[in-house]
Amino acid sequence: MVKTKSEAKPADPFSVDMFGAPNDQIRERWGRPQYKKTEENQLLVSTLKAAGWSQARIAAYLRCDIKTLRNNFSRELQAGADLIEGQALEVLVRQMRNGKLTAVRQVLSMTEKGRATPPPAPEDHPEAPEKLGKKEQLDQAAQTPPSSWGSLLN
Repeated sequence: MVKTKSEAKPADPFSVDMFGAPNDQIRERWGRPQYKKTEENQLLVSTLKAAGWSQARIAAYLRCDIKTLRNNFSRELQAGADLIEGQALEVLVRQMRNGKLTAVRQVLSMTEKGRATPPPAPEDHPEAPEKLGKKEQLDQAAQTPPSSWGSLLN
């Protein structure tokens, strides 16, 4: 009797079970699938942060946990407003170069805000003398003896 390939012994005896069925490892993924970060979500998180949304509100909107939001979008959460403002300035400058007068006015007003000096601090009260503690008062009193001691020292 000649053995065929199907009847031949497998190279690894543990690759099949006792009935000859392949013994493949079960590859079930347990738990929730990993969160997928996309460019669209990055822009959305930056925009929502620039609009003043809290991290909990953004996480609820994206349907993810707040820890997942912090892990995946830390840059957007830190500087989201700056990213959006920078992109808006890029668009305005492009329009300004194309000759749009309203874009020119907006760019000029934004650059004037950047060059404005902060207002001076209000001077409500003149500098009050610094209050001294008990030890400082005693040290200061010891440095200047009273005038009545002159008769005692002579």
